[in-house]
This record gives sequence, C-alpha cells and structure tokens, in this order.
Amino acid sequence: MATAETRKPDIAGMVIAGLLLLIALVMFWDASAMQGATTYGMGPKAMPFVIGTGMAVLAIGNFVLAWRGDYPERESFDPKAIALILGGLAALIAIIGLGGGFIPATAVLFAATATAFGRRAIHIDLAIGAVLGFAVFLLFDKLLTLSLPAGPIERLF
Repeated sequence: MATAETRKPDIAGMVIAGLLLLIALVMFWDASAMQGATTYGMGPKAMPFVIGTGMAVLAIGNFVLAWRGDYPERESFDPKAIALILGGLAALIAIIGLGGGFIPATAVLFAATATAFGRRAIHIDLAIGAVLGFAVFLLFDKLLTLSLPAGPIERLF
C-alpha cells in the first residue's frame, strides 16, 4: 500500500476533472443564453443550472482525489465490454429507426449492457429489459403524456 509520501498526483484523474468542469461551464453558458420566461415558479432554465452545479462539484471532488493520488486502482481495459455496449446502442438506434419500437430496443440494450458487465443469462436479461422498457413507456406515455417511439408492441397500449 502506498504511503502519503509515495503517492503521486493522478494526471488522468485531473484531466477527467478538467473535462467535467468544462462540461459544467458549457452548461452554465448555454443555460444563461436560454430564452423563456416563466410567470411563476421555476422554468426550464433551472435544471441546467442544477445539473451544471452537480458537474462542477464532481469536478472538484475528482480533482481533489487525483491531486492526493487517492484514486482506487483502475480495472483492466476490456474492449469486448465496450463493443457490447456500443453494439447495444447501435441496436437500439436500428430497432427504433426500423420501427421496432421503444420496448424491444430497450430490452436489447439492457441485455447487451448486462452481458458487458459479465452476466450470462441473456434470455432473463431480455425479459428484465422488456419489463423495464414497458414500465418506462407507460410512465412517459400515460402519466407524462410524452410520446416515445412506438412499434407493434407499443401500439397495443
């Protein structure tokens, strides 16, 4: 275990902190340029400031950890996991683009991500993803009255 004297600042962690801070600053700048007056309460300008503040706090925390050298050991890079997640995202886009709908697209993305994290029960993961996709679809469509991409399954509801 490294002692306080042997720890070195983590350059990669500082770069990540800088990128988080840059994203927060862009969010603040973009939110300040938004047009839209509200007659009462908070308007749409409030949320970007809240998220930007959270990003800035994360940037500060990352920088402090990186400066102290307190980051935990990094796991090894696994290109197969990255490929599975990117493949799941590509499948989500393709399924929605071809009219398959939100629920099956979400199920495939969930199963691909679970597989990338080492789970090997693809049929169960597809079922879990479908149930989660169905719940999200109902929440957005029925409760919030916001439409998500509909396919044959979604048209049944």
